[in-house]
Amino acid sequence: MLGRELSGLRGQRAVVLGIPRGGLVVARELARQIEADLDIVLSHKLGAPGNPELAIGAVAEDGRLFLHQDLVGQLGVDSGYIEREKGLQLAVLAQRTRQARLVLPRAALAGRLVIVTDDGVATGATLQAALWAARQEKPKKLIAALPVGPQETIARLAEDVDEMVCLRAPYSFAAVGQFYFRFEQVEDDQVARILSEEAARRRSHAE
Repeated sequence: MLGRELSGLRGQRAVVLGIPRGGLVVARELARQIEADLDIVLSHKLGAPGNPELAIGAVAEDGRLFLHQDLVGQLGVDSGYIEREKGLQLAVLAQRTRQARLVLPRAALAGRLVIVTDDGVATGATLQAALWAARQEKPKKLIAALPVGPQETIARLAEDVDEMVCLRAPYSFAAVGQFYFRFEQVEDDQVARILSEEAARRRSHAE
């Protein structure tokens, strides 16, 4: 479906960046459909106190921080907790970056069409950090492409891209998983396999 919406980019040397883990599966299919390069973009959400699955913000590889200020205020999260959580997530990102780049060298983004995707968004904190990271590399055009997300989040994220493509933005939204028939956990070995396949594809094109 996303491939059909972005079919006009076929053959334009686009780069599709997937947010691990589920977003990388979406990115692989999109990259195949529009004949684009595939890469991984690394950012990590900051979990709320006592509820690590609730994102109050996100951090990118280079340490830049995005906070969902309304949620931080509602929960009364203090700056000390945010700094500790940021440090923990940066450590996780450093390890993932090393593992990913041993398999797949980073794709150049400067001057290219760059599409950032995930399997969906709720607060959008992790995608926000990913978009900021991609923008710093000066792409010709930055696009966010998503299967689903709440209207308010999609509208906010659209301010940080040149183009927003979202297949569904329902008024009533509880979780990304409610819009999938199957919403299974993507494991690390599947991520490694996708990266290895892309590395092999790049080598074959270079020969």
